[in-house]
Amino acid sequence: MAISSVTHVVLTGGIGSRLWPLSRKTLPKQYLELFDGESLFEKTVTRNLNISNKTIVVGNIENYKMSNAIMSKFEKPFTHIVEAVPRNTAAAIAFAAFASKPEDILLITPSDHIIEGNDLYISALKQAIELANQDYLITFGVKPIKPEIGYGYIEFEHQNVIAFHEKPNLETAEIYLKNGNYFWNSGLFCFKAEKFLKQLEMLEPEVFLTSKEAWEANKNGFLDYEMSMNIPSISIDYAVMERSKDIKVIPAHFEWSDLGSFESVYDYLVNKDHPIDANRNIVIGTSMHTTFVGVKNCILIYTTDALMVLQKENSQEVKQVYQQLESIASPLL
Repeated sequence: MAISSVTHVVLTGGIGSRLWPLSRKTLPKQYLELFDGESLFEKTVTRNLNISNKTIVVGNIENYKMSNAIMSKFEKPFTHIVEAVPRNTAAAIAFAAFASKPEDILLITPSDHIIEGNDLYISALKQAIELANQDYLITFGVKPIKPEIGYGYIEFEHQNVIAFHEKPNLETAEIYLKNGNYFWNSGLFCFKAEKFLKQLEMLEPEVFLTSKEAWEANKNGFLDYEMSMNIPSISIDYAVMERSKDIKVIPAHFEWSDLGSFESVYDYLVNKDHPIDANRNIVIGTSMHTTFVGVKNCILIYTTDALMVLQKENSQEVKQVYQQLESIASPLL
Protein backbone atom coordinates (compact mmCIF):
# COMPACT_ATOMS: atom_id res chain seq x y z
CA MET A 1 0.00 0.00 0.00
CA ALA A 2 1.30 3.43 -0.91
CA ILE A 3 1.99 5.34 2.26
CA SER A 4 0.95 8.53 0.48
CA SER A 5 -2.71 7.57 0.99
CA VAL A 6 -2.56 7.94 4.81
CA THR A 7 -3.66 11.26 6.33
CA HIS A 8 -3.18 12.04 10.00
CA VAL A 9 -6.21 13.93 11.32
CA VAL A 10 -5.48 15.75 14.60
CA LEU A 11 -8.49 16.78 16.68
CA THR A 12 -7.56 19.79 18.83
CA GLY A 13 -10.91 20.62 20.41
CA GLY A 14 -11.58 20.13 24.10
CA ILE A 15 -10.75 22.26 27.11
CA GLY A 16 -9.49 19.59 29.51
CA SER A 17 -11.81 20.75 32.29
CA ARG A 18 -10.62 17.97 34.62
CA LEU A 19 -7.16 19.56 34.53
CA TRP A 20 -8.32 22.99 35.73
CA PRO A 21 -6.62 25.26 36.87
CA LEU A 22 -3.70 24.24 34.63
CA SER A 23 -5.92 23.82 31.58
CA ARG A 24 -7.95 26.92 30.61
CA LYS A 25 -10.07 27.97 27.65
CA THR A 26 -7.21 30.26 26.61
CA LEU A 27 -4.60 27.49 27.01
CA PRO A 28 -6.14 23.98 26.91
CA LYS A 29 -4.10 21.02 28.12
CA GLN A 30 -2.92 19.98 24.64
CA TYR A 31 -0.87 23.21 24.41
CA LEU A 32 0.70 23.08 27.89
CA GLU A 33 4.44 22.45 27.69
CA LEU A 34 4.30 20.28 30.78
CA PHE A 35 5.58 17.08 29.23
CA ASP A 36 9.37 16.92 28.70
CA GLY A 37 9.22 20.57 27.61
CA GLU A 38 6.87 19.77 24.73
CA SER A 39 3.13 20.08 24.39
CA LEU A 40 0.93 17.01 23.91
CA PHE A 41 -0.09 18.47 20.53
CA GLU A 42 3.52 18.56 19.31
CA LYS A 43 4.17 15.03 20.57
CA THR A 44 1.05 13.81 18.73
CA VAL A 45 2.12 15.29 15.39
CA THR A 46 5.69 14.03 15.78
CA ARG A 47 4.73 10.42 16.48
CA ASN A 48 2.55 10.22 13.36
CA LEU A 49 4.85 11.97 10.87
CA ASN A 50 6.45 8.82 9.50
CA ILE A 51 3.28 6.79 9.02
CA SER A 52 1.52 9.56 7.09
CA ASN A 53 2.44 12.15 4.52
CA LYS A 54 -0.49 14.52 5.02
CA THR A 55 -1.73 16.19 8.19
CA ILE A 56 -5.15 17.77 8.72
CA VAL A 57 -5.63 19.77 11.93
CA VAL A 58 -9.26 20.25 12.97
CA GLY A 59 -9.70 22.87 15.67
CA ASN A 60 -11.80 25.82 16.65
CA ILE A 61 -11.54 29.55 16.20
CA GLU A 62 -10.22 29.97 19.78
CA ASN A 63 -7.17 27.75 19.42
CA TYR A 64 -6.17 27.71 15.75
CA LYS A 65 -3.37 30.26 16.26
CA MET A 66 -1.80 28.07 18.94
CA SER A 67 -2.05 25.08 16.59
CA ASN A 68 -0.48 27.03 13.72
CA ALA A 69 2.42 28.09 15.94
CA ILE A 70 3.19 24.46 16.75
CA MET A 71 2.69 23.24 13.16
CA SER A 72 5.15 25.88 11.93
CA LYS A 73 7.91 23.86 13.67
CA PHE A 74 7.39 21.07 11.15
CA GLU A 75 8.54 21.26 7.55
CA LYS A 76 5.58 19.25 6.25
CA PRO A 77 2.64 21.22 4.85
CA PHE A 78 -0.70 20.76 6.57
CA THR A 79 -4.36 21.60 6.12
CA HIS A 80 -6.15 23.50 8.87
CA ILE A 81 -9.93 23.22 9.26
CA VAL A 82 -11.18 25.89 11.66
CA GLU A 83 -14.58 25.34 13.25
CA ALA A 84 -16.58 28.46 14.06
CA VAL A 85 -18.12 26.59 16.98
CA PRO A 86 -17.35 23.07 18.27
CA ARG A 87 -19.91 20.50 17.07
CA ASN A 88 -18.31 17.39 18.56
CA THR A 89 -16.22 14.68 16.89
CA ALA A 90 -18.64 13.27 14.27
CA ALA A 91 -18.74 16.62 12.45
CA ALA A 92 -15.03 17.36 13.00
CA ILE A 93 -14.06 14.05 11.39
CA ALA A 94 -16.61 14.54 8.60
CA PHE A 95 -14.92 17.85 7.66
CA ALA A 96 -11.56 16.05 7.40
CA ALA A 97 -13.16 13.33 5.27
CA PHE A 98 -14.76 15.89 2.94
CA ALA A 99 -11.33 17.54 2.60
CA SER A 100 -9.76 14.21 1.55
CA LYS A 101 -9.90 11.90 -1.46
CA PRO A 102 -12.42 9.05 -1.12
CA GLU A 103 -9.74 6.34 -0.88
CA ASP A 104 -7.53 8.23 1.59
CA ILE A 105 -6.99 6.38 4.86
CA LEU A 106 -7.67 8.73 7.78
CA LEU A 107 -5.85 8.13 11.04
CA ILE A 108 -7.83 10.05 13.66
CA THR A 109 -6.09 11.04 16.89
CA PRO A 110 -6.88 13.46 19.69
CA SER A 111 -4.10 15.98 20.30
CA ASP A 112 -3.88 15.49 24.06
CA HIS A 113 -2.87 11.86 24.62
CA ILE A 114 0.44 10.40 25.79
CA ILE A 115 1.66 7.29 23.93
CA GLU A 116 4.88 5.46 24.77
CA GLY A 117 6.41 2.58 22.81
CA ASN A 118 6.81 3.83 19.26
CA ASP A 119 7.45 0.44 17.59
CA LEU A 120 4.31 -1.06 19.14
CA TYR A 121 2.34 2.02 18.13
CA ILE A 122 3.48 1.88 14.50
CA SER A 123 2.75 -1.87 14.41
CA ALA A 124 -0.83 -1.25 15.58
CA LEU A 125 -1.28 1.50 12.99
CA LYS A 126 -0.10 -0.77 10.17
CA GLN A 127 -2.62 -3.44 11.23
CA ALA A 128 -5.34 -0.79 11.29
CA ILE A 129 -4.41 0.56 7.86
CA GLU A 130 -4.55 -2.95 6.42
CA LEU A 131 -8.07 -3.48 7.80
CA ALA A 132 -9.15 0.02 6.74
CA ASN A 133 -8.17 -0.89 3.19
CA GLN A 134 -10.67 -3.76 3.49
CA ASP A 135 -13.42 -1.20 4.22
CA TYR A 136 -13.60 -1.64 7.99
CA LEU A 137 -13.85 1.15 10.55
CA ILE A 138 -11.09 0.60 13.08
CA THR A 139 -10.97 1.55 16.73
CA PHE A 140 -8.05 0.92 19.08
CA GLY A 141 -8.60 -0.76 22.44
CA VAL A 142 -6.28 -0.39 25.42
CA LYS A 143 -5.97 -3.29 27.87
CA PRO A 144 -7.16 -2.06 31.28
CA ILE A 145 -4.60 -2.08 34.09
CA LYS A 146 -7.07 -1.00 36.79
CA PRO A 147 -10.86 -0.60 37.21
CA GLU A 148 -10.98 2.88 35.63
CA ILE A 149 -14.32 4.75 35.78
CA GLY A 150 -13.20 7.66 33.59
CA TYR A 151 -13.15 5.74 30.28
CA GLY A 152 -15.70 4.03 28.06
CA TYR A 153 -15.12 0.31 27.40
CA ILE A 154 -15.15 -1.93 24.32
CA GLU A 155 -16.32 -5.52 24.77
CA PHE A 156 -14.54 -7.68 22.20
CA GLU A 157 -13.84 -11.14 20.85
CA HIS A 158 -10.63 -11.34 18.80
CA GLN A 159 -10.83 -8.29 16.45
CA ASN A 160 -14.62 -8.17 16.56
CA VAL A 161 -16.48 -5.63 18.68
CA ILE A 162 -19.34 -7.14 20.68
CA ALA A 163 -20.49 -3.88 22.31
CA PHE A 164 -19.45 -0.43 23.44
CA HIS A 165 -20.12 0.48 27.07
CA GLU A 166 -20.39 3.88 28.72
CA LYS A 167 -18.14 4.94 31.61
CA PRO A 168 -19.00 2.41 34.35
CA ASN A 169 -19.28 2.65 38.11
CA LEU A 170 -16.44 1.09 40.13
CA GLU A 171 -18.24 -2.24 40.68
CA THR A 172 -18.88 -2.68 36.94
CA ALA A 173 -15.33 -1.61 36.06
CA GLU A 174 -13.99 -4.29 38.41
CA ILE A 175 -16.13 -6.90 36.62
CA TYR A 176 -14.81 -5.72 33.22
CA LEU A 177 -11.24 -6.00 34.47
CA LYS A 178 -11.82 -9.50 35.85
CA ASN A 179 -13.56 -10.76 32.69
CA GLY A 180 -10.57 -9.84 30.53
CA ASN A 181 -12.44 -9.23 27.25
CA TYR A 182 -12.91 -5.49 27.72
CA PHE A 183 -10.67 -2.72 26.41
CA TRP A 184 -10.56 0.92 27.34
CA ASN A 185 -11.87 2.99 24.42
CA SER A 186 -8.81 5.00 23.34
CA GLY A 187 -10.48 7.56 21.05
CA LEU A 188 -8.13 6.61 18.17
CA PHE A 189 -9.71 5.60 14.85
CA CYS A 190 -8.70 4.60 11.32
CA PHE A 191 -10.79 4.26 8.14
CA LYS A 192 -11.20 5.36 4.55
CA ALA A 193 -12.67 8.83 4.13
CA GLU A 194 -15.38 7.53 1.81
CA LYS A 195 -16.30 4.62 4.11
CA PHE A 196 -16.77 6.92 7.10
CA LEU A 197 -18.91 9.36 5.12
CA LYS A 198 -21.13 6.58 3.75
CA GLN A 199 -21.68 5.19 7.25
CA LEU A 200 -22.37 8.67 8.63
CA GLU A 201 -24.85 9.37 5.84
CA MET A 202 -26.66 6.10 6.55
CA LEU A 203 -26.69 6.32 10.35
CA GLU A 204 -26.87 10.10 10.96
CA PRO A 205 -28.06 11.72 7.72
CA GLU A 206 -28.67 15.10 9.36
CA VAL A 207 -25.09 15.30 10.66
CA PHE A 208 -23.83 14.26 7.23
CA LEU A 209 -25.90 16.79 5.26
CA THR A 210 -25.37 19.79 7.54
CA SER A 211 -21.63 19.07 7.81
CA LYS A 212 -21.41 18.77 4.02
CA GLU A 213 -23.20 22.08 3.53
CA ALA A 214 -20.95 23.81 6.07
CA TRP A 215 -17.83 22.32 4.49
CA GLU A 216 -18.82 23.30 0.94
CA ALA A 217 -19.23 26.92 2.09
CA ASN A 218 -15.84 27.05 3.88
CA LYS A 219 -13.50 29.94 3.16
CA ASN A 220 -9.84 28.86 3.23
CA GLY A 221 -10.73 26.19 5.78
CA PHE A 222 -12.77 28.52 8.01
CA LEU A 223 -16.36 27.39 8.60
CA ASP A 224 -19.41 29.61 8.87
CA TYR A 225 -20.93 30.05 12.35
CA GLU A 226 -24.63 29.97 11.37
CA MET A 227 -24.20 26.91 9.15
CA SER A 228 -22.18 25.18 11.84
CA MET A 229 -24.92 25.73 14.41
CA ASN A 230 -27.23 23.66 12.19
CA ILE A 231 -25.03 20.59 12.74
CA PRO A 232 -26.19 18.25 15.53
CA SER A 233 -23.48 17.98 18.21
CA ILE A 234 -22.75 14.26 18.50
CA SER A 235 -19.63 12.19 19.01
CA ILE A 236 -18.26 9.71 16.47
CA ASP A 237 -18.89 6.97 19.04
CA TYR A 238 -22.63 7.64 19.26
CA ALA A 239 -23.05 8.57 15.60
CA VAL A 240 -21.16 5.73 13.93
CA MET A 241 -18.84 3.46 15.90
CA GLU A 242 -21.45 2.06 18.30
CA ARG A 243 -23.94 1.41 15.48
CA SER A 244 -21.97 0.35 12.43
CA LYS A 245 -21.77 -3.31 11.43
CA ASP A 246 -18.28 -2.86 9.96
CA ILE A 247 -16.16 -2.27 13.08
CA LYS A 248 -12.91 -3.95 14.04
CA VAL A 249 -10.81 -3.34 17.14
CA ILE A 250 -7.00 -3.42 17.23
CA PRO A 251 -5.41 -4.08 20.64
CA ALA A 252 -3.07 -1.28 21.66
CA HIS A 253 -0.01 -2.92 23.20
CA PHE A 254 1.68 0.48 23.48
CA GLU A 255 1.42 2.52 26.68
CA TRP A 256 -1.47 4.98 26.46
CA SER A 257 -3.03 7.65 28.63
CA ASP A 258 -5.47 10.41 27.73
CA LEU A 259 -4.10 12.43 30.68
CA GLY A 260 -7.72 13.24 31.33
CA SER A 261 -7.33 13.67 35.08
CA PHE A 262 -4.76 14.78 37.62
CA GLU A 263 -4.41 11.14 38.70
CA SER A 264 -3.06 10.23 35.26
CA VAL A 265 -0.87 13.37 35.16
CA TYR A 266 0.46 12.43 38.61
CA ASP A 267 1.33 8.90 37.44
CA TYR A 268 3.02 10.23 34.31
CA LEU A 269 5.10 12.85 36.15
CA VAL A 270 6.16 10.45 38.91
CA ASN A 271 7.31 7.95 36.26
CA LYS A 272 9.37 10.79 34.78
CA ASP A 273 11.11 11.39 38.15
CA HIS A 274 9.06 14.43 39.17
CA PRO A 275 9.90 15.33 42.82
CA ILE A 276 7.73 13.42 45.33
CA ASP A 277 7.83 13.39 49.13
CA ALA A 278 7.85 10.41 51.53
CA ASN A 279 4.03 10.33 51.59
CA ARG A 280 3.78 10.46 47.78
CA ASN A 281 2.60 14.08 47.58
CA ILE A 282 3.64 16.23 44.61
CA VAL A 283 3.55 19.89 43.56
CA ILE A 284 2.78 21.07 40.02
CA GLY A 285 3.35 24.59 38.77
CA THR A 286 5.74 26.12 41.28
CA SER A 287 9.24 25.65 42.68
CA MET A 288 8.20 27.38 45.92
CA HIS A 289 9.07 25.28 48.98
CA THR A 290 5.96 23.28 49.87
CA THR A 291 5.50 20.98 52.84
CA PHE A 292 2.67 18.47 53.23
CA VAL A 293 1.85 17.44 56.83
CA GLY A 294 -0.48 14.57 57.71
CA VAL A 295 -1.69 13.88 54.17
CA LYS A 296 -0.79 11.29 51.53
CA ASN A 297 -1.17 11.01 47.75
CA CYS A 298 -2.03 14.68 47.38
CA ILE A 299 -1.36 17.05 44.50
CA LEU A 300 -0.92 20.78 44.95
CA ILE A 301 -1.56 22.62 41.67
CA TYR A 302 -0.31 26.20 41.59
CA THR A 303 -1.08 28.90 39.02
CA THR A 304 -0.81 32.69 39.28
CA ASP A 305 -4.54 33.12 39.99
CA ALA A 306 -5.70 29.78 41.43
CA LEU A 307 -4.51 27.13 43.84
CA MET A 308 -5.95 23.64 44.22
CA VAL A 309 -5.11 20.88 46.68
CA LEU A 310 -6.38 17.53 45.52
CA GLN A 311 -6.47 13.99 46.84
CA LYS A 312 -5.19 11.98 43.88
CA GLU A 313 -8.05 9.45 44.08
CA ASN A 314 -10.65 12.25 43.77
CA SER A 315 -9.31 13.57 40.46
CA GLN A 316 -12.57 12.98 38.55
CA GLU A 317 -14.30 15.53 40.82
CA VAL A 318 -12.27 18.44 39.42
CA LYS A 319 -14.79 18.63 36.57
CA GLN A 320 -17.45 19.60 39.12
CA VAL A 321 -15.25 22.49 40.30
CA TYR A 322 -14.97 23.61 36.67
CA GLN A 323 -18.73 23.36 36.17
CA GLN A 324 -19.37 25.44 39.32
CA LEU A 325 -17.05 28.18 38.02
CA GLU A 326 -18.77 27.95 34.63
CA SER A 327 -22.20 28.45 36.24
CA ILE A 328 -21.09 31.80 37.68
CA ALA A 329 -19.20 32.80 34.48
CA SER A 330 -15.94 32.98 36.42
CA PRO A 331 -13.00 34.73 34.73
CA LEU A 332 -10.83 31.87 36.06
CA LEU A 333 -11.87 29.64 33.16
